[in-house]
Amino acid sequence: MPPHMTAPKNAISHDVMTDSPAVIAYLGIGSNIGDSMLQVVRALREIDELPGTRLLRCSSLYETDPVGFIDQPRFINAVASVSTHLAPRALLEGLLDIEQRHGRMRMMKNGPRTLDLDILLYGDRRIGDAGLTIPHPHLHERAFVLEPLLEIAPDCEVPGLGRAQQFRALVQGQGVKKIAP
Repeated sequence: MPPHMTAPKNAISHDVMTDSPAVIAYLGIGSNIGDSMLQVVRALREIDELPGTRLLRCSSLYETDPVGFIDQPRFINAVASVSTHLAPRALLEGLLDIEQRHGRMRMMKNGPRTLDLDILLYGDRRIGDAGLTIPHPHLHERAFVLEPLLEIAPDCEVPGLGRAQQFRALVQGQGVKKIAP
């Protein structure tokens, strides 16, 4: 399904893996258009309502500098862990649906957005399909992802790269400030 399209709720639920154990996934959440804090909080509620998915933990909220295209407002970012029976592609479709309900438009790479939801990690899986790369390919390079991830999962392993903690020094100085617990 192209990224600009959404999957109806019933299309997402067909990939609930009921006979498999739940997988712990980590999700990146960000916003810099409109009431960003409210967008993040509402997205967390909607993530918890995805079929076969339960919100486990959420990091503090962080105010962060934009990366890539820097002439835009600062972001509010967080990372959440979920327990999910959704297959990786179905989880992605659910997240894209939430983004669209929040008015997300993909006008430019790294541009401003009402809501950005990314699968950072999906258990210990490594996936390199069209439109879905897990672990997130820039997870270890971005403080706005790494800091909140390490807050809720300090011993986290990034499949193929090792402990996430080892990358913390590489992202120092990227403009990340904890603003709300």
